[in-house]
Amino acid sequence: MHQFTTVDGPVPVVGMIDERLSTTTICLASKYGSRLDPEGQCGLAHVLEHVLMSAPVGAVPSLSEYVERLGGHANAETGLDRMLFYAQIAPDDADEIAGLLYQAVLRPRWSDDVLEQEKRAVFQELAAAAADHSDVAQDAFFAHSFPGHPMGRPVAGTKADIERCGTTSVAAAHAERLLTAPLSLIVVGPRLPKTVDPVVAGIEPRILAAIGTAPATMPPSPPPLPPQPVRWSTEFTWLCAGARSVPEHDPRRPHFNVLAQLLGSSPSSLLYRRLRGEAGLAYTFYAWNRGYADTGVWRVLAGVEPGNGDAALDVIRTALDEVATKGPAPEDLASARRQARMRVLTSMDTPLDCARFLALRGGGLGSWSPADEVAYIDAVTADDLRRAAAHVRDGLRAVASPAAP
Repeated sequence: MHQFTTVDGPVPVVGMIDERLSTTTICLASKYGSRLDPEGQCGLAHVLEHVLMSAPVGAVPSLSEYVERLGGHANAETGLDRMLFYAQIAPDDADEIAGLLYQAVLRPRWSDDVLEQEKRAVFQELAAAAADHSDVAQDAFFAHSFPGHPMGRPVAGTKADIERCGTTSVAAAHAERLLTAPLSLIVVGPRLPKTVDPVVAGIEPRILAAIGTAPATMPPSPPPLPPQPVRWSTEFTWLCAGARSVPEHDPRRPHFNVLAQLLGSSPSSLLYRRLRGEAGLAYTFYAWNRGYADTGVWRVLAGVEPGNGDAALDVIRTALDEVATKGPAPEDLASARRQARMRVLTSMDTPLDCARFLALRGGGLGSWSPADEVAYIDAVTADDLRRAAAHVRDGLRAVASPAAP
């Protein structure tokens, strides 16, 4: 049975303890993301993430390499409003790795050589993303939805800005942004490591005193750009269509999450039947909602053949309008709720997914729990979905990649 435990402190700890687990997953979550990158330094958080996982720590060449040599898995990720650093290892290694994770993220050893190495790795990431039009379409959608705002910049950064990153600017981002943002530790395993206390891990009180002291201020989001006709190319194209939704902690967030299941890629969804089954316009498509601190984004991503773009977009609009006008059929509502509920439950049953899920729900349980999340989903009504669909329909905009010149 899952048992949740919390430990208060400068770095709050949330543990999901299950003695049946044969691995331990440790995730250090920071509420510092790419939207806090300064103007002209787009990608700074992303570069910092790379450096922290690749720089020497303790007596080992890097956290990533050491964890993998132990047979485990280590990685990190940067989002708009979050950075996650995680390792999945054998429980007997958890004490040592928890300590090294704290040191790698909170007390790094800066190296010009490591920075240049990781900048080259980021350039390769950017090249791969530029070749993936599903990524390009989503970046364009955010740029269109949040013009001139940090939310509209690519999370991974731009090559020109990253080329300007030096050890001084990366160290400043660490000291001024990562260390002063709220931080939490998520542990999923058979027991808590002894080193969940950062002091035990050797982190000085002066560093811990800075955590969470930065004010969570962001410029207000500007209005989205007016909807424009999609410029379809003569190639296979990725269409991204959607609208702003609601923030992470808004009580309406589950409404948009269930709407994403109602219009998602499951054969049980309304959009699947319309877009793939009846019209045959898309084989691969997805729908999802993501809440952030002060806003949210609901979107559909679909791959369409040349000549099918406008027809596919019309099907999406019509499905949204149908739900907004009539509400979902009872059996479709029940199915969408079950799908949304299953997403929570399957995330909780996979240790690494569970750690990420808990981190992305705020980095700490507080008044929230997985059982609460399921209860919120079960409470979503047809009227809730009707209002959510109307919200998306009325704000709908779409972009495509590749786009016609």
